[in-house]
Amino acid sequence: MLVKTYSSAVFGIDATTITIEVNVDQGINFFLVGLPDSAVKESQQRIKAALKNNNFKYPGKEITVNMAPADIRKEGSVYDLPIAVGIMAASEQINCENLEQFIILGELSLDGQIQALKGILPIAIKAKQEGFKGLIIPKANANEASIVGDMDVYGVENLSEVVDFLNGKIVIEKTVTNIEDEFSKKINQFSVDFKDVKGQQNIKRAFEISASGGHNVILIGPPGAGKSMLAKRLPTILPPMTLEESLETTKIHSVAGKMGKEVGLVTQRPFRKPHHTISDVALVGGGSYPQPGEISLAHNGVLFLDELPEYKRQVLEVMRQPLEDRTVTISRAKFTVDYPASIMLIAAMNPCPCGYYNHPEKSCSCGSGVVQKYLNKISGPLLDRIDLHVEVVPISYNELTNESPQEGSFEIRKRVIATRLIQEKRLADEPGVHCNAQMTTKNLNQFCKINDAGSAILKRAMDNLGLSARAYDRILKVARTIADLESSEKIEAAHLAEAIQYRSLDRANWAG
Repeated sequence: MLVKTYSSAVFGIDATTITIEVNVDQGINFFLVGLPDSAVKESQQRIKAALKNNNFKYPGKEITVNMAPADIRKEGSVYDLPIAVGIMAASEQINCENLEQFIILGELSLDGQIQALKGILPIAIKAKQEGFKGLIIPKANANEASIVGDMDVYGVENLSEVVDFLNGKIVIEKTVTNIEDEFSKKINQFSVDFKDVKGQQNIKRAFEISASGGHNVILIGPPGAGKSMLAKRLPTILPPMTLEESLETTKIHSVAGKMGKEVGLVTQRPFRKPHHTISDVALVGGGSYPQPGEISLAHNGVLFLDELPEYKRQVLEVMRQPLEDRTVTISRAKFTVDYPASIMLIAAMNPCPCGYYNHPEKSCSCGSGVVQKYLNKISGPLLDRIDLHVEVVPISYNELTNESPQEGSFEIRKRVIATRLIQEKRLADEPGVHCNAQMTTKNLNQFCKINDAGSAILKRAMDNLGLSARAYDRILKVARTIADLESSEKIEAAHLAEAIQYRSLDRANWAG
């Protein structure tokens, strides 16, 4: 008897429906075809033990399982449950009338328990697009799948429960999530706030500009000056995620297996802080079976690289293309996978190995040329892609003990949101461009015109600092953001002057 069940495979952040054809006939063999990997081939032993341990019959006949389309490689153990259901339906232990209505996924333990899986959100989205009625999936993944809406999501814990449900013996309660409630519940909940930061008004100003325009930032200062503390608070002043951004970010985290059992939707902008020993593959994504890297996990949020010069040069250099194109393309011989990577990069570094170069009180113990050698670990092309270079100076004792209230994240965020609305209105006709940092050359020519006074200031800065064409574009984008913060239609000389001061590492004599 021939029976079809339906499952799904994830490639990149999109899913493809897999048809599993099970035929039970005379004989004693087991054939599994359709380009399965080792984990899929091992499913026979798991299925056989799970059936026997739950008092079901494993057919003593020839079983042929075909996974179509046959030219797509099937990976992982998530096909155990649909294959087991197909075998039982083909041997007439399960009513197969409604099987075509469901996408079925799950890894079987030897006792019949169903284990959680990765990438359920893109699978649920694809199932809805293709008109399936519902999903039969591990209970641990039910909350995540239910945010898609208009789908019957049945979370199951063991094989017996699946069999009884398909045979109509039990009713499993559908998992339902109110996506609007889920989205709004935690969107404004943060454990940190800018009001906790004493002093550092110039850094707060730079971060407000950065958040308003989506600009990348590098912080340079001695240890203990507050670089990490400030960076952790940047997400608290970024505009709230839209529902579309939230779903896209959740898809990436789902594929990477980063979603918790109780978390159905990523509602806050990600803040990723990889260690400086990270490999280039772990940062941008890849591997034999490509997975998203840290730069994609930070999509629509912040990637914080602390102690930037300590990262391997190769790791930093592979970031150049994703920072420019806001996507990561991973190519293999038979396929190509694209992962989105629209991030704000926040980097922090000491000015020298000992950390005290340019310190107002402590003297630097680094020898001649050591400071420049340390800074040279970061290439010019990478620095060109960072819009704001901000020097962080240690705060004084008086500032540290000052009890006067500091401006909180809520107040700063209101200004950032208002500025972003100005940009969205201006860039409404530009697909894929939502903030000043994303503007193209055409947008710069259209929206970043400067007067004669501003042109003179910018020309002098280009000549004195030896800025590249890319740095010139970055200055214009930052100046446009500063003008937007003041609701100014034109970029004034003062806006350009402030933008130019955020290019400290371009100064030829910065490191002596």
